[in-house]
Amino acid sequence: MQVEEARRLLAERLGGGPAPPSPESARAVTARLAHPATLGPLVRRLSAGDLDLAECTRLSYRHVLGFDKLLLLAGAPRFMLRVHFWHGRTGPVPEDIHNHRCAIASAVVRGSVRMECYEPAADGVPATAYRETIDGPGGAWRLRRVGDARLRLLCTEQYGPGRSYGLAARTLHRVVSDEPTVTLFLETAPQRSVTDVYVRNSSHVTNTEAGRSDSAADGGPATDTGDDRGGDIMTGGAERAGPPPKTPLPPAVYLAELDALARSLGY
Repeated sequence: MQVEEARRLLAERLGGGPAPPSPESARAVTARLAHPATLGPLVRRLSAGDLDLAECTRLSYRHVLGFDKLLLLAGAPRFMLRVHFWHGRTGPVPEDIHNHRCAIASAVVRGSVRMECYEPAADGVPATAYRETIDGPGGAWRLRRVGDARLRLLCTEQYGPGRSYGLAARTLHRVVSDEPTVTLFLETAPQRSVTDVYVRNSSHVTNTEAGRSDSAADGGPATDTGDDRGGDIMTGGAERAGPPPKTPLPPAVYLAELDALARSLGY
């Protein structure tokens, strides 16, 4: 697929009116673009220089949770199309429960992710609630504590190659990948300026989470899930320090990861 063809497809499927695109529309177009026969040629053209390298690398960085966020196509404010390279158990902290500023979609290209969805509930597990803002595209994250909360797990779903999902902006979730994984991730037009982040209290942090070394929302300290295997252990309070500044990926790293993805897809 040509770069401009991908841009046109995104613009057509997401629409240009005042109403935000539906999560299903975002999921469907992301799934189409993530197909190896589509994504492979697109990534190869981008890795060969058919992009604004300076702009793409400025907005590409190693996320605080340990995965690399590579911008493929910038179409702000209507869309941002990225590839997420998850390195397995390499991140410093597990992902917090969070939502997004916009409807999002993700499609698994290689590997797998596990996602949990949550809702507020009086009988849920205790957590500390934060509001997160960001200082513009590529800017720093800001966290502000807003109080206590309780959240209940609604469902857990495993996604492997070829599977995709779309989420409304306010859907609370978290995502975990325990193996090297590549996902195609689509952000749509922002619907609000903040996201909600929930840090579960330490008595409900499990052995699995405490032992993790690895996807907020995009632009957030948490991303693109988890499980409750293992016994509960104490790991400290539910305070969350502000995440470190974003550091753009060096162009050589950015291009090498695109090249590796293209080759893995046969291009």
